[in-house]
Amino acid sequence: MAASTTNPTVRATVRYLHTSPYKIRQVLTLIRGLPVGEAERMLELSEKDAADDVLKLLRSAIANAEHNNALPADELFVTLAWCDEGPTRKHGQPRARGRYFRIRKRTSHITIVLERFDVDELEVRRRREEASGRGAAVSQRRRAERVRRSRAADAGATETEDTTEAEAAAVEEDEAITEVPAAEAEADAVAETAGDADEPEGEED
Repeated sequence: MAASTTNPTVRATVRYLHTSPYKIRQVLTLIRGLPVGEAERMLELSEKDAADDVLKLLRSAIANAEHNNALPADELFVTLAWCDEGPTRKHGQPRARGRYFRIRKRTSHITIVLERFDVDELEVRRRREEASGRGAAVSQRRRAERVRRSRAADAGATETEDTTEAEAAAVEEDEAITEVPAAEAEADAVAETAGDADEPEGEED
């Protein structure tokens, strides 16, 4: 997958990294030409120490593509990746018999360029992912289905709560209606009792 002038590209660069270019180039060979998702997994599983630095740079390039160029990560691949040698810090260590052991601390300049897939290749990849059930469209449909089910469950729970509240209100209203006649009957009984007490007793012959 060579670089193209028609498809949009984005890059990320790190300079003066304190790692030998020889070690960096071994890692860059593993991810060159891979989609960014596979490149990330490759670097995460790599046992080389330089893979951690390259992974950080790759994620920086992905962030640049998403935030600066509005390019989705699942449509990008690593089109170019190279490492230039930076300045070398030289110092030494005294050894036996007056000898001098040279120590070289090498630095690296790393650049990763991401490019968007062609339209035809994107369509082929989408069809392949949908057929395998791992595509972005399939994930979106599954998420939309989960959201619909969740909303339906919430609506059902709300209706159940409303029904329960209505039934409780009806029961309270019935109890209030029942209590009113009972109170009236009790008031009438008290009034009759008071009336009987007020009437004078008849004289006996």
